[in-house]
Amino acid sequence: MSEAMRVRGLVKRFGGVLATDGVDLTLTTGQCHALIGPNGAGKTTLIHQLAGSLPSDAGTVALQGQDITHWPMHRRVRAGLVRSYQITSVFGRLTVQDNLALALQARMGGLWRWWAPARADQARFEQAAQWAERLGLSDMLDRQAGALSHGQQRQLEVAMALATEPRVVLLDEPMAGMGPDESQRMLTWLQTLKGSVTLLLVEHDMDAVFALADTVSVLVAGRVLTTGSPHAVRQHPAVKAAYLGDEWGAAA
Repeated sequence: MSEAMRVRGLVKRFGGVLATDGVDLTLTTGQCHALIGPNGAGKTTLIHQLAGSLPSDAGTVALQGQDITHWPMHRRVRAGLVRSYQITSVFGRLTVQDNLALALQARMGGLWRWWAPARADQARFEQAAQWAERLGLSDMLDRQAGALSHGQQRQLEVAMALATEPRVVLLDEPMAGMGPDESQRMLTWLQTLKGSVTLLLVEHDMDAVFALADTVSVLVAGRVLTTGSPHAVRQHPAVKAAYLGDEWGAAA
């Protein structure tokens, strides 16, 4: 299978602290690659580096074979690399359909007209409705995004990222702050995306990680401790000692 993204030797320093320390990752096209590790391991810093919102001090990032290491964030988005955030960022006063239409406008290069109502472009607005249907949001089209539940807002945010038709989506804790029912709905929804888009998933919910991931990398103190299948990672003695605990190995 082809490589969607190749990361080699990525480093980020904050003073004397190495937040990421020579990170190597390879994302396979169409698969879900999970990145796990304890708090402070450098996961969110790495997401910022990959997205282009934080420059790296060393290393390279390639998207489908093209070196994007020094590209700004907006150029990476245009090339098909998008992300979600730990804190939900949707336009709360706009409807679900308007939010999706704005995402489509950004993809089509109309961002300079951001102040113009998305509804002014009927074709784009209808395309937003089609995306809502594809992504399971049809029954929420006319609802204000700010009136949605936390879980529904997270789903909308990921849907906005997908509406840009990306090659790779960086998901930074998509289930953060959700209750059990909302987490299960998000998990079920993300499972439907597998194979259609390449995902890099940062998530603390280990049940979700091992249900979704084709490959898991474990980040500890800014370095990749190991990468492998979910089963192999569960069984890895150093991973259990550093992060998962013995109960995960016993449950595997």
